[in-house]
Amino acid sequence: MSNEVPVNAFAAAKKPLEGIRVLDLSHAYSGPFCTMHLADQGAEVIKLEVPGKGDQSRNWAPFKNGSSGYFAYINRNKYGLSLNLKADEGKEIFKKLVKEADVVVENFRVGTMEKLGLGYEVLKEINPRLIYASINGFGLEGPMAKRPCYDIIAQAMGGMMSVTGINEPTKVGPAIADNYSGTYLSLGIVMALFQRERTGMGRRLDVSMLDTIFSILETSSVEYTVAGHVSKPEGNRDPAISPFDAYKAKDGAFVMACGTDGFWKSLCEIMGQPELAEAPRFINNTKRCEYYLSDLKGIISAWTEQYTVAELEEMIVEAGIPFGRILSLDQVCRQETLLNRNMLWTVHDNGIGEEIQIPGTPIKMHGCEDQVQRSAPTIGQDTDAILADILHLSGDEIARLHTEQVI
Repeated sequence: MSNEVPVNAFAAAKKPLEGIRVLDLSHAYSGPFCTMHLADQGAEVIKLEVPGKGDQSRNWAPFKNGSSGYFAYINRNKYGLSLNLKADEGKEIFKKLVKEADVVVENFRVGTMEKLGLGYEVLKEINPRLIYASINGFGLEGPMAKRPCYDIIAQAMGGMMSVTGINEPTKVGPAIADNYSGTYLSLGIVMALFQRERTGMGRRLDVSMLDTIFSILETSSVEYTVAGHVSKPEGNRDPAISPFDAYKAKDGAFVMACGTDGFWKSLCEIMGQPELAEAPRFINNTKRCEYYLSDLKGIISAWTEQYTVAELEEMIVEAGIPFGRILSLDQVCRQETLLNRNMLWTVHDNGIGEEIQIPGTPIKMHGCEDQVQRSAPTIGQDTDAILADILHLSGDEIARLHTEQVI
């Protein structure tokens, strides 16, 4: 007898995290980016903010009609609850919500939740099945544990800046320590939820921004640990693959990546120099990397500078070699492939008060609707409904909490 469960259209349309409730205490970028992934895939994410103050990213550009597009992007699909966790009654309300939750996410400085009396050891007694997930700068223990951290700090101390740029250490543009840490944490949460389904066991999850940056250095870390080589900035080229770089054309620039000997031979053919494929100094990838800056880059550049980007694209793509135009953000947002992939969602944002476009999810769950479900909340937008529906508080109780500035 087959163990397969028959799937109907209704079941397939349900998002994979429907029925999972997340209490999101995180702020700025890393934590909200984590919970954005969960909310996009159907989790009920309740964003907790300080009454009247809110997440610091509400004050980050770009602004439209006085509201932040940054906040609107990474907090879509979430519900808004304002709650004063410094008030005793606010703490009690939070603990009651924890009983009804599957996941708590926070990215406060290490020790903050413990000072509030809401650390993991307290919350797991309330809900042993709880997944308690944290992002921090440098880990939960050690001499640096309580130091604050932003992306640029993690990029500097994790080694990323030392291998980025051309002549001096350079930060990668987007806040990769934040978005990678958030994505790692969302993956960890899903892993823990899967294990809980089989064992009933809750989990403590801990992702460090420093660890995150170190983990994505690709070959740079093992170049040192295995070969004793300290990597330095290489510009647009890949020191381990050649040719793999940005090149100039008559009217602009492009990138090309010959990751195999086959690609290299094809490039030699279209350059009209097939003999280069068998030249001893270019015979394999190791040799091409060795002679790239002194010899090979000049040969390729002399060829590419004779043609326009469009002419080069036609020849290189026809040869099957990976090629890419270097696009500005306005060009990217009009790119047919991204638009066909539904990577720009349109949402009527409650704070801005009109429709805006925000990046969609790159995780395409076939069969599920690939659209934004809810605007990012205004501060405490859903407070009354959450307290009434989940904790069954009366209208009078909720009104009193408002009066006493607990919510």
